[in-house]
Amino acid sequence: MNRSRNVAILIFNDVEVLDFCGPFEVFSVTKRRDKIIPFNVYTVAEKLEPIIARNDLSVNPKYTISDCPQPDILLIPGGYGARREMSNKSIINWIKECSQKAELILSVCTGALILAKAGLLEGLAATTHPEAIDLLREIAPNTTIQKGKRFVDNGKIILSAGVSAGIDMSLYVVERLLGKEQALKTAKLIEYKWKYN
Repeated sequence: MNRSRNVAILIFNDVEVLDFCGPFEVFSVTKRRDKIIPFNVYTVAEKLEPIIARNDLSVNPKYTISDCPQPDILLIPGGYGARREMSNKSIINWIKECSQKAELILSVCTGALILAKAGLLEGLAATTHPEAIDLLREIAPNTTIQKGKRFVDNGKIILSAGVSAGIDMSLYVVERLLGKEQALKTAKLIEYKWKYN
């Protein structure tokens, strides 16, 4: 793929900050020193109004679910707000629609709960934050839960465990799409000790 891949990151009230900011940073800085932009990264929310993330961080989404560019990569973060959003029909329907054309669907932490409610984890392997494992088992009984894994790759759908594990998963996606050397360069640039699965 020669053009930039669109990376849409869903945000919502009570989203865990590092869940979306970690991957945002990884995809945003990849190859920037080479003046190449392999990823066009943007935030998306249900409405175009400030999102109050965990610990009262206010974030302005760039797009809404009704006007954002079609994602090539869709990332669903977690946080306490994920438990509310997994019952939000507008968000669930948007994820289902995007997933039909997206190259990759990613989740961080309890974002897995939202993917489960969208019916995207049927028959797949998954992970999430350790404190949400039982809830994920409950709402996704036909999903194999891999507790203790930093991330799980099902091909099109990749899920990570909690919070900082989203950075590991994002670097893994960079490696998968652009090669290990590029992923290591990105990790070095953000001064992150990349933990392999």
